[in-house]
Amino acid sequence: MSIGMDAQCLLCHFRRNVETARSLGDESTATAFAKALMELYLSMPDDKASPSVGPGTNELFQRFYGLEPDRFRQEKIASNRFVLERIDEIRRRTEAAPDPVYAGLQMAVLGNYIDFSALQGEVSFEKLDEMLEKALEMELDRESYASLCDDLAKGKRLLYLTDNAGEIGFDRVFAEQLQKAYPHLQITFCVRGGPAQNDATREDAAAVGIPFPVIDNGNTVAGTDLALLSDEAKAALDAADVIISKGQGNAETLLGCGYNIYYAFLVKCARFIDRYHKPKLTPMLVKERV
Repeated sequence: MSIGMDAQCLLCHFRRNVETARSLGDESTATAFAKALMELYLSMPDDKASPSVGPGTNELFQRFYGLEPDRFRQEKIASNRFVLERIDEIRRRTEAAPDPVYAGLQMAVLGNYIDFSALQGEVSFEKLDEMLEKALEMELDRESYASLCDDLAKGKRLLYLTDNAGEIGFDRVFAEQLQKAYPHLQITFCVRGGPAQNDATREDAAAVGIPFPVIDNGNTVAGTDLALLSDEAKAALDAADVIISKGQGNAETLLGCGYNIYYAFLVKCARFIDRYHKPKLTPMLVKERV
């Protein structure tokens, strides 16, 4: 299951990418790019979510503009550096909170702001510093949180589906608190199999010092497309008692799949604003209804 692209998604994806194309060259090239992008939409199955169009879109940027597959590399490096410079303070504030697990979750959701693809032109490290000051004031669904804690106490294997570079540093702090609270848990991180917008890969996991086993999903979709998962990632998903899914991309590709998933993200687009009736950048914790 997934949230297939509707007219709203198509329009948003088309606008964002054509605007990028127009900034890279002349109008005739941008027009040819736009037409090729429309052909890509027509070739996609109706049930495919927006992130699944990503690899094809990146190929078009390579074909028309010669862009590297890892075109957000510098933003990823800067994001990891930002978090590493603050990780000791983030950890200190998390551990000093009345409930370090909840505080770690607040920090992890805040980290979902570092999204240079979905929030084109809106991401600011200065704003993120301001948001960090108020991170522990964040409100998340308490019923879903209680259910998560109950499942973590009973489960043995936790699979942590990551999203963006930089954000994965916040995820590290959260996972460290989970390990302290639930020492029986076997925690595994899953990253992307290659460049997928500014999403985290094995390189980013190493850069922020993830102290848990790391696997990748075997593809370059900025989400978790079940049909494209590597055997290792699919086996880890099937074996997990609890799955934490970070970011909208993972939610778009997984919602309705039936796994025991807790989706943690910031609302970033009109589709999710309409789905949850929440304003942009609202923090969310949503339990998959199995």
